[in-house]
Amino acid sequence: MRKIDIFDTTLRDGEQSAGINLNTAEKIEIAKQLERLGVTIIEAGFPASSPGDFDAVQRIAGTVKNSIVTGLARCVQKDIDTTWEAIQVAEQPHIHIFLATSPIHMEYKLKKSPDQVVEQAIEAVKYAKKYFPLVQWSAEDAFRSDREFLVRIMNDVIAAGATTINVPDTVGYASPQEYGALFKFLLENVKGAEKVKFSAHCHDDLGMATANTIAAIENGASQVEGTINGIGERAGNVALEEIAVALHIRKDIYPVETGINLQEIKRTSQLVSKLTNVVIQPNKAIVGKNAFAHESGIHQDGVLKNPETYEIISPALIGEGEVPLVLGKHSGRAAFRDRAETMGFTLSDEKLNKAFAEFKKLADRKKEITEEDLLTLLTEQQIQIEDVPLFELKMVQVQYGTENIPTATATVVTPEGNVKNVVATGSGSVEAIFNTLEQLVPGAINVIDYRVKSVGKGRDALGEAVINIRYDGVSTTGRNSSQDVLEASAKAYLNAINRHLIQVSLRAQGELV
Repeated sequence: MRKIDIFDTTLRDGEQSAGINLNTAEKIEIAKQLERLGVTIIEAGFPASSPGDFDAVQRIAGTVKNSIVTGLARCVQKDIDTTWEAIQVAEQPHIHIFLATSPIHMEYKLKKSPDQVVEQAIEAVKYAKKYFPLVQWSAEDAFRSDREFLVRIMNDVIAAGATTINVPDTVGYASPQEYGALFKFLLENVKGAEKVKFSAHCHDDLGMATANTIAAIENGASQVEGTINGIGERAGNVALEEIAVALHIRKDIYPVETGINLQEIKRTSQLVSKLTNVVIQPNKAIVGKNAFAHESGIHQDGVLKNPETYEIISPALIGEGEVPLVLGKHSGRAAFRDRAETMGFTLSDEKLNKAFAEFKKLADRKKEITEEDLLTLLTEQQIQIEDVPLFELKMVQVQYGTENIPTATATVVTPEGNVKNVVATGSGSVEAIFNTLEQLVPGAINVIDYRVKSVGKGRDALGEAVINIRYDGVSTTGRNSSQDVLEASAKAYLNAINRHLIQVSLRAQGELV
């Protein structure tokens, strides 16, 4: 059966979404989950863009074994050298280099003639091939490029050693018919096309990314690129979970294999949503919370009699099925460790002990511990960066009444180990908490965004608070969860401050710019 390789760019193109800023620990966690999902290639970042991105790519390349790890580079020797330094530890070193080919990009962005662009592409591929056995070359804005020029430049980069040719619809302008026709034309006219993979990379500006990607597969594409939950610049990239499930459900017309472990889709989607703080729209195909919900009486009656009357996808197919709950307040550390490992977490003894302590506290207060609760507790510990002194919240108390001014009092252990008591008022309970904790650092903190949502169901569900702040000219996101949303809000605020301290520490060590 024909194989379609899945190229995941959640950590590169996806992170370019406005408002997303992942740290190294979060990127590694997502990369490990993508490996469990079974993607063929993980684009871990753009190593030459910053020392922080370089560090993340290098560490992912040394961690992931069952997926190919790649890094993005411009057709510039320095970028290629930096990418090699980051990727060389990988099992199969892979580089993704790109150069714009459309008339508007060549004239206004590159300020180069077509001949100069061809020469630059050839030299870059030849240079990259000295180090990398796998070289992917992308024609940025390929869909709006001249077809004959694409054939010319692709002939030359294949001759220079490229192993994959990417044909992006960079601005999401194509229709399915046009995009499919472009692949058919290139595969019929490019010399050596049968020796390389042709890849589709679609953006969703006109809402046609999934249809365009399927059209490319129908016309010979052997690799597709996208992101989890469809995140990405502007309107985002094609959602890989949609492609994987569509190809599986419609095997009758798409006799292909992707190698994706479909039962890991739901967890992958949840993890990416949690760590990027990008909420999944309820009616999102495949992974939205309403994807398997039925409110219409006619639909409900049909589903009760036979789920296939209205469900073409089984919830269990993507890992949405009910998971037996065996953990409670009487569970021991060994059972907790086993469940954590089953869920794919690898925690140090110290982090496992902290997660177990939080689990015990929650189990004493909550009737039912759900898989979502465990995912939240374990993820918070997994992404913690150690060895940086941070603030620790010991106590927060809010006095509130409809006739009184909200007042918050907090006891915090400072990074220096001192215990500090702070108090402040606000127009509401949350503002009082923020005003109180703001006193811990010099200067003003600007709250850009703040939101609270429930984790799981029921009145005793965990509340997860997410806050985005700007401090010292840098935006940082903090998150935390608790059954008390005010406590979660306080801890999320401190988490944002702590993440700022971590960034400052990394800069001081020369690991981040």
